[in-house]
Amino acid sequence: MQPMLATPGALPSGPGWIYEVKWDGMRVLADVVDGVLTLRSRDGADVTTHFPELRDLRALAPDVLLDGEVVLLDNGVPSSAALAARLHRAIDERTARARPVTFMAFDVMRLYGVPLLDRPFHERRATLERLDAAAAPTLSLSPTYTDGPTLLAVTAERGMEGVVAKRREAPYRPGERSAGWVTVSHRRTQACLVGGWREGTDPSRIGSLLLGVLNRHGLAFAGGVGSGLGDDATQRALGPRLAAVAAPSPPFAEKLERADAAGVHWCEPGVVVDVEHLGWTDTGRLRHPVLRGLRDDLEPADAVRGS
Repeated sequence: MQPMLATPGALPSGPGWIYEVKWDGMRVLADVVDGVLTLRSRDGADVTTHFPELRDLRALAPDVLLDGEVVLLDNGVPSSAALAARLHRAIDERTARARPVTFMAFDVMRLYGVPLLDRPFHERRATLERLDAAAAPTLSLSPTYTDGPTLLAVTAERGMEGVVAKRREAPYRPGERSAGWVTVSHRRTQACLVGGWREGTDPSRIGSLLLGVLNRHGLAFAGGVGSGLGDDATQRALGPRLAAVAAPSPPFAEKLERADAAGVHWCEPGVVVDVEHLGWTDTGRLRHPVLRGLRDDLEPADAVRGS
């Protein structure tokens, strides 16, 4: 089963809506059948061994299917940088419990073999709240609010990803992008310089860009971006520009980690692109960047880090 998806849009208002924080983590379905837990990512991959500390969820019920977000919290705020190391590999339980993740549950689709998909959201939420959350220390229930505009303002102030508005009467439709859930993100834009690029699955196409922003030390590495590169027009525009500024070595002021530098074609930082993002990590990387396009109206000197 695939999770239901939210529709991006403006924040809806009225008594028919409930509001939650948009958690900056990994969307996961937690499925307990006969006391055995399976964790699946949004694309259906089995990630059970990535989060062994979430075995606590088996104590909730012998048969339950939860929807939620796996997060690592720093002072109550999710840290995508801290979670990143856990996303792509299995980990032993001792290491995991040294800094455990939290499963932030926000929906329940089945309980004791009874499907709840057609029940309205407020009923499913009430069912979720009746579970004995204390039995699973790694479980938290995503708080709900009735004042959407205030929650949107507070999440912006705290540097969080945004807000999800959920219609009280909305059923759960697996795999669909439902108008019953509306997501509002605090996205910002940043002019960046391209310092390198990697080939895509098709070697004739650009798969991702390595980005940089200027500071007093030179070009600071700001992470990579792959989203937004699928358009043919973008590929045609970028290809010749990057080929014209090809370089034999990285242009960044700091030495990159081996994983960041692997398989990269380097270039002089002369191509300016516009990137949409959700803020910055503690290590100076863009959070959830999306390429918007080339910025022919800007000079390389304009690519200074913003907020």
